[in-house]
Amino acid sequence: MASFNRVLLLGNLTRDPQLKYLPSQTPVAEFGLACNRKFKTAQGEDREEVLFVDCSAFGRQAEVINQYCQKGRPLFVEGRLKLDTWEDKNGGGKRSKLTVVVENFQLLGSRDGGQGGGGGGGGGFDSQAGAPDDYASRPAPAARGPQSGPARPAPAARAPQQAPAEKPFGEESQIDENDIPF
Repeated sequence: MASFNRVLLLGNLTRDPQLKYLPSQTPVAEFGLACNRKFKTAQGEDREEVLFVDCSAFGRQAEVINQYCQKGRPLFVEGRLKLDTWEDKNGGGKRSKLTVVVENFQLLGSRDGGQGGGGGGGGGFDSQAGAPDDYASRPAPAARGPQSGPARPAPAARAPQQAPAEKPFGEESQIDENDIPF
């Protein structure tokens, strides 16, 4: 039977990322995300529920998250669930912890981490390219997906194309085979 393990989260960091290194010198950033859910009860009362999720990022992603993120900053995370189990040192009982292993992420909000002022641009991270996108030259995050490499210069402006003149209704037009785009 096929299986699928994918998590998408949008929330605010609950603490500054903690950067550690594995024995192989691979960087690991551990941080928490708070994801809010607003809803109405059956009695019509407004309620808010908060979910706290522990996350881990590895390699260059860990370094970028550690460099650009701090407590309170909004972050979009894509990853997979991982369950760690161990024996408790004191009581000898089994313990477990569910974490999200970050596979991709999107920095949101302004570059300085400010929460006000319209949300600003965002920064993305492509795990293949290994570098954050340039914040200043980007449109809002909802307007586009992640890039596949460092920031690219804006394309040169093109002259607007004129629409072909339409023939009055009923007049026959000849279609040239080279005019068909496919």
